Amino acid sequence: MDLPLPDKLYYKIGEISKALTLNPSVLRFWETEFSQLKPRKSSTGQRLYSRDDLELLIKIRKLLYKDKLTIEGARRVITGMAAPPPTPPEEPRESSETIRSLLHEIRTELQICRNILES
Repeated sequence: MDLPLPDKLYYKIGEISKALTLNPSVLRFWETEFSQLKPRKSSTGQRLYSRDDLELLIKIRKLLYKDKLTIEGARRVITGMAAPPPTPPEEPRESSETIRSLLHEIRTELQICRNILES
């Protein structure tokens, strides 16, 4: 979540939209695709999301955007019909000095290849 939300019972769609950096139309679309997502509506028709709805939206966003699942795949994970995708282990990062050294070697080899081709 990008913005911390105040601790309250219900959140308006605009608050959720900003916190999750999602367009409100995406949230409304997800309501049609995920039957578990059912925000209350105020007397004026404003969607009111509970803390549980917020947690479900965070999970949906992760499954769709980070884990790259389809809507059907995310729906199966949420309903328990499929296991969540495993998180890949983090690869150790190369030091910038190692990367510079490798790039220098590659550049040298490419210059040698260019010289061969030009002669």
